[in-house]
Amino acid sequence: MRMYDLIEKKKLGHPLTAQEIDWMVQGFTAGEIPDYQMSAFLMAVCFQGMNLQETTAMTLSMAHSGEMSDLSAIHGVKVDKHSTGGVGDKTTLIAAPMAAACGIPVAKMSGRGLGFTGGTVDKLESIPGYQTALDREEFFSIVNEIGISLIGQSGALAAADKKIYALRDVTATVDSLPLIASSIMSKKIAAGADAILLDVKTGSGAFMKTVEDSVALAQTMVGIGEQAGRRTVALITDMNTPLGDTAGNAIEVVEAIQTLRGKGPQDLTELCIHLAGNMLYLAGKGTLKDCLADAKRSIADGSAYETFCRMVQRQGGDLSYVQEPSKFPTAPAFAVLAPQDGYLAAMQTEEIGAVAGMLGAGREKKEDSIDPAAGIRFVKKTGAQVQRGEVIAQLYTHREEKVAEATERYLAALSWSNQPPKPSRLILARVTAEGVERQQMQEGK
Repeated sequence: MRMYDLIEKKKLGHPLTAQEIDWMVQGFTAGEIPDYQMSAFLMAVCFQGMNLQETTAMTLSMAHSGEMSDLSAIHGVKVDKHSTGGVGDKTTLIAAPMAAACGIPVAKMSGRGLGFTGGTVDKLESIPGYQTALDREEFFSIVNEIGISLIGQSGALAAADKKIYALRDVTATVDSLPLIASSIMSKKIAAGADAILLDVKTGSGAFMKTVEDSVALAQTMVGIGEQAGRRTVALITDMNTPLGDTAGNAIEVVEAIQTLRGKGPQDLTELCIHLAGNMLYLAGKGTLKDCLADAKRSIADGSAYETFCRMVQRQGGDLSYVQEPSKFPTAPAFAVLAPQDGYLAAMQTEEIGAVAGMLGAGREKKEDSIDPAAGIRFVKKTGAQVQRGEVIAQLYTHREEKVAEATERYLAALSWSNQPPKPSRLILARVTAEGVERQQMQEGK
């Protein structure tokens, strides 16, 4: 077998066999196939695509290129949850304890952030003492004892993905649906869960800007999961507006705590009910309607908050910060004022995420440090009626020299109108192995 022949085959639009794909992925991971040949293949995929069988074969080969987590020592059906990322997305901190409080084990390995704001691990490390690196036995022990453990992802998972993504990043081959899907799903499958829930973002703050593209990505990932023997469901959720009222790290942890206490923003609370409810559904806990009701109840009865507290304490975190969120550090605040009267018609969410990064809440390079106290509070979001001079956002940063530019960029990311904009839906579709449900979704329905 020669890499040249596989490049030529894909260039002409012919499908590759599972054996050919596995030979290529394992050879590249081992350093036997040079970067320039893999780059040529990736570009051929960008132009010619891959069918579901090819994409699944590539996903499984990438998953098996590194460590494969065996979660069989954890009792019950393990459901993993993955978001394609967005601004203000702190849902794992809320939905995972909700699901665990309802009786399913959550053994979640999350990553650090690159771009926009921090990742789940960065947010958790805003809690003094919280340990995101645990050995396998301790990780399993905590899940069996408490029902949940949130830790950092092992660098040994899906080793091929790390090498291939590094090439995609510098060869303009990131935006290929089968390559995106195989990258995400290889890590999810390697993580060892029995079922997978995907939160696929769509809109100005998402990688996929249109609902159609987001649904296509979701269908591919659901198809991969099902073919790999993992029951998989995806929700298509809006990212044309930041999620919740904050973006950052410590500031998002505080908002997550408030949400678990039943005092969170409506959009964030609603989405977490649907995420946790679908996790319960995937674990076989009942009908979707019943599972959504159970998820909602976990906030109302305090069990989700209590589960989060137990996890934080068990993993070395200072519980007093959860009990008294005012203890979290805050950076100096700088108000952003409305430049005019009118309605806030739209927010360019990706640009707003870049502003959060400027303030110190995100990274441009993996080795960059994050200021846990930096971030943004969204005082007014899309649809709000405001008056000139009214505070519409608070910027928190220790980088005072960046405030003027950050304020200018934030305001430039906003659109205004004299009439209220049409209300947008938070959850636009649900994708399963059976098809796409596009009806408007409401709590408990």
